Amino acid sequence: MPSKYKSSFEKYGVNMKNYKKIMGLMIVVFSLSANPANAESNWWEKGINIFKTLGEDNQSKEPGLNEIGEAFKEALRIGSENVVRKLGDVDGFNADAAVHIPLPKELHTVRTMLTKIGMSQIVDDLELKLNRAAEAATPKAKELFLQSITEMTFDDIKGIYEGPEDSATKYFQGKMSPALSKEMRPIVENNLSKVGAIQAFDNVMGKYRALPFVPDIKANLTDHVVQKGMDGIFYYIAKEEAAIRKNPVKQTTELLKKVFGAK
Repeated sequence: MPSKYKSSFEKYGVNMKNYKKIMGLMIVVFSLSANPANAESNWWEKGINIFKTLGEDNQSKEPGLNEIGEAFKEALRIGSENVVRKLGDVDGFNADAAVHIPLPKELHTVRTMLTKIGMSQIVDDLELKLNRAAEAATPKAKELFLQSITEMTFDDIKGIYEGPEDSATKYFQGKMSPALSKEMRPIVENNLSKVGAIQAFDNVMGKYRALPFVPDIKANLTDHVVQKGMDGIFYYIAKEEAAIRKNPVKQTTELLKKVFGAK
């Protein structure tokens, strides 16, 4: 190696025995930047190979590896913001069959009995209001996603790269679920009252209990909406993760352009 390059690497604390590995990493990054089509189809496999090739003594010390990690975080940040924006809008839950929140299973009998006597509308109204409460609470997830992404370590990113296709989603679920449930609960409770869900529920149950020979039924609307709301959020996070693994260059930040060749 020419001495002028050797001194530059030594200046930044790069282990010389890994010089070839580092140069290989640089070649990968530059080749991805030069060829967007190649980046779309092979970038994830390239990343896995990089993480497997570089030794533990390098970790995030190497500029190229750190840059790829930061670009991956950026893609996750954009993906999570897309999910929160989508589900937090009007009809984000209600009009989407994949995440629409149904009545709690305890109320299925109530729906059946009231539908038989022509009162399905009041049950449908209750279901709509449950979805409205989830839509109102979803924006709380944004800061928790950003915090979880910021806290990702080198080992977290490496594990996501090398793990199953839903590794990032599982990471978010493990890091966020207790806090997200706690953040969403008061908003759901408040909005169940604000959108009239509590009144609608009381109306539904009053009509139901007026029927002869029906069993007593109880349901916790808040628990149900919080859990189903979280399920919907992570459902779409998994979709975003799949898209990121397939093609991060659909994103357009300067960092992603630089690392993955997005135009």
